[in-house]
Amino acid sequence: MRLFGLIGFPLSHSFSKGFFADKFSQEGISDCTYENFPIPDITQFSGLWKQHPQLEGLNVTIPYKQEVIPYLDDFSEAAKTIGAVNCIRKQGNKLTGHNTDVIGFQRSLEPLLQPQHTKALILGAGGAAKAVKFSLQQLGIAYTEVSRKYFTDTITYEALNKDIIQEHTLIINTTPVGMYPNVTEAPPIPYQFITPQHLLYDLIYNPAETQFMQNGAAQGAAVKNGHEMLILQAEASWEIWNAR
Repeated sequence: MRLFGLIGFPLSHSFSKGFFADKFSQEGISDCTYENFPIPDITQFSGLWKQHPQLEGLNVTIPYKQEVIPYLDDFSEAAKTIGAVNCIRKQGNKLTGHNTDVIGFQRSLEPLLQPQHTKALILGAGGAAKAVKFSLQQLGIAYTEVSRKYFTDTITYEALNKDIIQEHTLIINTTPVGMYPNVTEAPPIPYQFITPQHLLYDLIYNPAETQFMQNGAAQGAAVKNGHEMLILQAEASWEIWNAR
């Protein structure tokens, strides 16, 4: 029996376990199982492979996407560039780290892009923003990061004006602002300058339509949440684990 799973702590609300259970059932895959491994400390990582010799791959979630890196032997280009791993494949005794957030985001975004979407605003400067930046570089889309505090190569929310908003027709929220239960909150951008030329993409998927998306839609913009990205990054993990 092939074994896959998820490490993180805690793992009370795991999308992955339910996703793979449904996938295996719907596709008649009877020789695979997917389990949650809530390890309270990353030092337990190595022991996991010894306890479960049939383990072939893991997904990685908070708080171990960076902490797991010293335990791995090799990395994909995306994982190396971003400095975060959310998918691990074991081949022989070699553990390789990947970042499927990049793949999921890129595959979700690409079909929505129009000719005017040549410049993006990335709201937030955390770990999720790194995956978005890498994807946009792959797609040849210029970007500017927006943060509450000023850092090098970022601008603050206070600096946003009509010219900046209308020049950047792709706006991506990588922050948790607006996530359940704080569903009435939205990143503080001047929504009155959004136009039907804009695409607003929110990495949040609960609620299905965030206040950020509602504000954009009210101005005629196209909007998208992060649910499909979540599914596509899980599918990308499956591709990695089964690649020859």
